[in-house]
Amino acid sequence: MSIEVKDISKVYGDQKALDHISFSVKSAEIVGFLGPNGAGKSTMMKILTTYINPTEGKAKVNDFDINTSKHNVQKSVGYLPEHNPLYTELYVREYLNFNADVYKVKKQRIEEVIEMTGLTPEAHKKIGQLSKGYRQRVGLANALLHNPDVLILDEPTTGLDPNQLVDIRNLIKTIGKEKTVFLSTHIMQEVEAMCDRVIIINKGKIVADKHLADLREDQEQIVIVEFDYRVEDAFLLKLPKVIKVKNTNGFVYEITFSTKKDMRSHVFDFAHDNDLKIIQLNQKNTSLESLFRELTS
Repeated sequence: MSIEVKDISKVYGDQKALDHISFSVKSAEIVGFLGPNGAGKSTMMKILTTYINPTEGKAKVNDFDINTSKHNVQKSVGYLPEHNPLYTELYVREYLNFNADVYKVKKQRIEEVIEMTGLTPEAHKKIGQLSKGYRQRVGLANALLHNPDVLILDEPTTGLDPNQLVDIRNLIKTIGKEKTVFLSTHIMQEVEAMCDRVIIINKGKIVADKHLADLREDQEQIVIVEFDYRVEDAFLLKLPKVIKVKNTNGFVYEITFSTKKDMRSHVFDFAHDNDLKIIQLNQKNTSLESLFRELTS
């Protein structure tokens, strides 16, 4: 296992940030670590990077104990914290060169991570001149500089615009083909797009640990449809496999089906057969979002 956590607890005064947490992450697996604010996500990540010590319990990263082999753990881990700490007055290559000296890695590795993270067009600029998306790339490049086997990323897509989100998401997925990626986020769509598995934490305890494939097997489906006039809910309940119908706004309806099969064609045919004009028709995947709300509310 790349990461093994056994019965980890962390207490700050009277507050228990982590309460006997246990889980493991396999090599070359992308795992999303989810939870509401204050659930203990960042605390767990700081423990895995040896930044802080647990109050109780044990953990290993690449078979190195976080308590007795801290230096080896640090060499095995690439860490991107939530608030990406960068020297904004330095040029991109200058910053990576500084950290290459710290890690004692060959300077040719700087160009490799610049290319890997798509930084080439901006590598001649000062970090302070870069967009949020490119600053995240610099943080990722730095985390990859010493070629670690495990990447720990704390909210890596926070504050990015839609185009930057797609770029960073694709980069993380590519990295995850060879390295173990353990990332925290509160954005459900990012987990579904990137991760193989999700661990949900609430109030310091793990409340779910599931593979995304298993979640998709059980999912319900919501179709959002807007007609050109008001339709009675009872009328739409005649559709096959309908669980419930909700009028959300004006002529917009959310229709929940008890199947993962795409039901949009059935809604379209139903509208055609009953002389209804469709203004919009979309599908909404709510499986992970519903589970998260159920377990953390």
